[in-house]
Amino acid sequence: MQIIILKSEKAAADFTARLMADAVKGNPKTVFGLATGRTMEPVYARLIALYKEEKLDFSKCTTFNLDEYIGVAPENPISYRATMQRLLFDHINVRPKATHVPDGMAKSTEKAGRKYEDAIAKAGGIDFQLLGIGLDGHIGFNEPLSSFASLTHEEVLTPATLAQNAGLCDGNVPCRAMTMGVGTILASRRAVMLVTGQKKAALMEQFIEGPITPIISACALHFHRDCVVILDAKAASSLKHKDHY
Repeated sequence: MQIIILKSEKAAADFTARLMADAVKGNPKTVFGLATGRTMEPVYARLIALYKEEKLDFSKCTTFNLDEYIGVAPENPISYRATMQRLLFDHINVRPKATHVPDGMAKSTEKAGRKYEDAIAKAGGIDFQLLGIGLDGHIGFNEPLSSFASLTHEEVLTPATLAQNAGLCDGNVPCRAMTMGVGTILASRRAVMLVTGQKKAALMEQFIEGPITPIISACALHFHRDCVVILDAKAASSLKHKDHY
């Protein structure tokens, strides 16, 4: 695992967007795994700017979002499909049919999970997986005690996650979601996690320097073959070995 510490939230977000832009330049057919949440908003804003400034071409790229609320229609403003359209897809030349979000309206979440895994496999697997982290240590919506081998599945959200996401859903957060599994994330060729803010400093110490535990699903990333964790100074403030990183 590579740890990169930058001075500010903006610098960390800009650097993350730069990595994504470079991935497209290096491989026009890059398959991205994408994340949502407030941490990602400045990343997508910067990526759109780079798209315009450097004439990036996303027309051959494919995207798979990490998760979606169950029971929320794609056109609902709080859905992750609507969020991704608003923050990124409507502003770049990615093909609409090449953008994938788990089906939160599926009658069978088990079948929907298998279908999503099949679509990822058909696309050749995920080349670049963008990640954030929840205050309880989840990646995607893989809550504490999620299996490190799990594939796309239904997850019941914890009170901590419901509270964290309340501001994005007008206080009415759905209690269930479809999410890529930890195993799905670990199968990506490269994983890039962005973490900013003082609120996550103690969590970063546990995740990066503490013992590996299924209570923090992000700990599985220690087993990833190519994982980069990008932190701003505040998120890195509790790390004991930050001078070395």
